[in-house]
Amino acid sequence: MDRSRAIDRLAVVLTDAGARADWPLLGAAVRELGPQLQALGAGRPWSTDERRALARLRAAHDGAAQAVAAASAQLQARMDDMLANKEGWMAYALAGELEPGNTQS
Repeated sequence: MDRSRAIDRLAVVLTDAGARADWPLLGAAVRELGPQLQALGAGRPWSTDERRALARLRAAHDGAAQAVAAASAQLQARMDDMLANKEGWMAYALAGELEPGNTQS
């Protein structure tokens, strides 16, 4: 039984989840990856085609990791910007509270 298709399906899930920024799906796929590979690898050595599929899976995993790193960097930049402008945000919020006729309370 060739295991290449099963390995390629794992790679597709990683690639798609990373591309769509579906972090819950990506997290679940990565958590399940080890046990799934252990189950697939039990019993016999990998064929040449299966090793190629494993290389594609590694590339998909690396791509997903890069997507996570890029999203993390964007989030960090946004948080840094918010922190740098914290006093301005607070002043804006306070100015709105002090305006006559403000009905947000």
